Amino acid sequence: MNLESLLEIDRRWSAKISFAERPAAMRSIGALLAHSGDSWFWGAGLAAVWVIGDGPWKLWASGLLIAIFVTALIVIALKFLIRRRRPEGTWGSFYRRTDPHSFPSGHAARAVMLSVLVLGWGPLWLAPILLIWAPLVTVSRVAMDLHYLSDALAGVVLGIAVGIGALLIAG
Repeated sequence: MNLESLLEIDRRWSAKISFAERPAAMRSIGALLAHSGDSWFWGAGLAAVWVIGDGPWKLWASGLLIAIFVTALIVIALKFLIRRRRPEGTWGSFYRRTDPHSFPSGHAARAVMLSVLVLGWGPLWLAPILLIWAPLVTVSRVAMDLHYLSDALAGVVLGIAVGIGALLIAG
């Protein structure tokens, strides 16, 4: 089996998950989930935690912000190296204009990395929420035609790797 055959299988499986062009409640939920992993959203939220929090919260927010930045650098480097075009679609024109490359999914990487770090750094009450949220973000990126399934899976692997790396480095 050659690369083109694997990419065709990836396109077919991704199309089975897609619901971006179907008007329904699932599309609205998918759009909300797809946006919930945006880096600006997490950056703003963590910056707010840093501003209003005390010492331990400042350290926690700083660690997550640094991990988001490192994840973004790796994702951007891989996207420009691989240059896989996003799937065809009309939803998410902002993403398509500002970032035409799809591999790997930065949203999937960020969501999974945040989940791994919250498992390691706490707070533990947030872990189950993120462990449910991260796969939903990952699938929504494929369902909204912004990524192929392999993009999302690569993002998951990257998120796990960066999360574990951060835990090993920072403790």
